Amino acid sequence: MAQRSLLVRALWFVVVGWWATPVVVNVAWLLNVTVVLLPVGIKLINLVPTALTLAEPRSLSEPDSARGQRSLVVRAGYFVLVGWWLSLLWANVASALAVTVVGVPVAVWMLNRLPYVTSLYRFHG
Repeated sequence: MAQRSLLVRALWFVVVGWWATPVVVNVAWLLNVTVVLLPVGIKLINLVPTALTLAEPRSLSEPDSARGQRSLVVRAGYFVLVGWWLSLLWANVASALAVTVVGVPVAVWMLNRLPYVTSLYRFHG
């Protein structure tokens, strides 16, 4: 799917993205506490860039989509040792920055990289 226009994405951020993204992140982490709902929590975290600015993930149907992704075993090990706590801290710092005018560019940059910080998942390919 093609990216939406910059104007639409900016309007989404101003009206919805700045407040909805912290909600999505914290709901995802509540789901991550349970082993049963962990996959749903990880999926929500991988969709944070979409909740923030309507950014579209790379297409999973493209043959080159797996290029640059780490194996599931490596990603799972990283998540268990580092990703779960680092990404919660990362997301909440970014959310705090998003409420300041000066911090918005850094917050958007940080939240767009949240899937990678969490589980080494490359959202944009």
